Amino acid sequence: MTDCIFCKIAQGIIPVTFVHQDEKVVAFKDLNPQAPIHVLVVSRVHIPALTVPEASDPKVLGAIFNVIRQLAVSLRLEHGFRVVANCGPEGGQSVPHLHFHLLGGRQMNWPPG
Repeated sequence: MTDCIFCKIAQGIIPVTFVHQDEKVVAFKDLNPQAPIHVLVVSRVHIPALTVPEASDPKVLGAIFNVIRQLAVSLRLEHGFRVVANCGPEGGQSVPHLHFHLLGGRQMNWPPG
């Protein structure tokens, strides 16, 4: 998708410092962090949201969650972390590309807001 910022990041068109990259998933620090550790985990394949049929692909979702697990270990989040997927405008999704926020390094409160 030509206008998608996450597609451009995943393709290397927009430079970022990756904390992880493989053939299916990239991860990088959020530019507006909401916790001491705030990483975006993004599929290389353009999937607009969790609500579309393509999001049910277990290979893509499995790869994403495997990366989240690896990052939680490497970033030393053994005391806890939060994984967030915003879905749609009312859910706070500002970029229409499937992605997950990995947040940690502080106490997470509930409800989140």
